[in-house]
Amino acid sequence: MYRYFLKPLFFLLPPEKAHHLALTLLEWTLRLPLLSKWLRQFFRPQAPVSGVALAGLFFPNRIGLAAGFDKNGRHINALAALGFGFIEVGTVTPRPQAGNPRPRLFRLPTDEALINRMGFNNDGLEALVAQLKKPRPQGLIVGGNIGKNKDTPNEQALEDYLTCFDALFPWVDYFAVNVSSPNTPNLRQLQDKEPLTQLLIALQKRNNTHPKPKPILLKIAPDLSDAQMDDIVDIARRTGLSGIIATNTTVSRQGLQASPDTLERIGAGGLSGQPLRERATAVIQRLRAQLPPPFLLIGVGGIDSAAAVQEKLDAGADLVQLYTGLVYQGPGIVRAILNRLSKA
Repeated sequence: MYRYFLKPLFFLLPPEKAHHLALTLLEWTLRLPLLSKWLRQFFRPQAPVSGVALAGLFFPNRIGLAAGFDKNGRHINALAALGFGFIEVGTVTPRPQAGNPRPRLFRLPTDEALINRMGFNNDGLEALVAQLKKPRPQGLIVGGNIGKNKDTPNEQALEDYLTCFDALFPWVDYFAVNVSSPNTPNLRQLQDKEPLTQLLIALQKRNNTHPKPKPILLKIAPDLSDAQMDDIVDIARRTGLSGIIATNTTVSRQGLQASPDTLERIGAGGLSGQPLRERATAVIQRLRAQLPPPFLLIGVGGIDSAAAVQEKLDAGADLVQLYTGLVYQGPGIVRAILNRLSKA
């Protein structure tokens, strides 16, 4: 139904409006008892799915929803009904911010890709915490993706990250430190070895003041050089990171089928979806060669099928996350992937 009816209708709308409409329809549908029961049954995999214990957490399955889809944590319960084993909310910043001017989200249908320059638009830390305090499905893992406000200088970024960390600590199961979005000016400079090391050491120090510290993961860009990735490996070891999420969106436009005129009209932003699949897999493979288990690796980029998931797992990922695949394949994507993986 999604491919032949809902998707063509959604794609008639601007991407950001379609996103909000889809979430609203999902919420309304799940509030209708009979329809909700049917849909929850429909999205359940046909075969039993084994969970996995990683980084001190138990994940009901290996398929997660990447940060950015539910920035403000308003739709955790509804999205969990689609079958995700874990959901990452955010990126959240201490203070609310509007993000970049619209339009800021674009489809590339010929490439099954998206370009976004959202700019960490979110309702702020206080609003997210209020949502996270609400009941959620038992066993669902929720991660908190944290960032800095646009007008916070990099020299003061640590305070923003610590503020987010402290406020979210009671309410999330793990943290994802986002220094890799291309849509906040100068943010990727925090991936440089010295500032990143200082940031992660400070977060781990704060983490270790708690009786039960929580896993801290780093989300990295796909555009790092081999030398920069080796620095990331060194930093991960030195700071005691629990894992890495690879990767965020890319600023590259190589190999796209979309016309140069289309790309020029869209302009700047991070590219996600199928064009990122190969690069993200290569990054996972390089990281795993240097960071053996139990170090946690989450693969992101071009996840839209069981084959894409298996590719990431074979490269060394423990878990995967998707976002763009949900846009193009529809709400049954998790069920379809888990059904196929169970038969492999």
